[in-house]
Amino acid sequence: MSDLYVSWSDYHRLIEKLALQVYKSEWEFNQIVCLARGGLRIGDLLSRMFDVPLAVLSTSSYRSGARSRSALVFSKDLSMTTLNLGSHVLIVDDLVDSGVTLQKTIPWLKQHYGFYIEEMRTGVLWYKDCSVIKPDYYVDYLPDNPWIHQPFEKYEDMKPSDLLELEKVE
Repeated sequence: MSDLYVSWSDYHRLIEKLALQVYKSEWEFNQIVCLARGGLRIGDLLSRMFDVPLAVLSTSSYRSGARSRSALVFSKDLSMTTLNLGSHVLIVDDLVDSGVTLQKTIPWLKQHYGFYIEEMRTGVLWYKDCSVIKPDYYVDYLPDNPWIHQPFEKYEDMKPSDLLELEKVE
């Protein structure tokens, strides 16, 4: 298993490919729920492209900067600017690794917002072979389950005080 390194331009192109895949499916949705933190950027850009409201569900299964998963934690509620959740919901995240987060998100949404939801579909940039769930939409299938180094990874270990050193170089 080798690591996969992703640049900002590659990352944005993957989001565009995911958007195109959803668009070509002709599925009409009226809400995006992104899983934070990994799905924030994806949800934001798709929300802008499709002109639908964005809701955020904060989840955590990795410790900052670590490759090992810890207990899955959900926020108490969705953060959204609409009165109600849409009836056709696209759930987005950056990847399905084990798939547990995405797998448990669906019943969480049904339990908390099921009254509003008629249909849910899922979309990610990367779908790893080791995942227990197959997303409806995905850009890259990764049969070797590599660790993915995303372009914002450098900020995992950076502190605001580290910026002082960068400021001196400029």
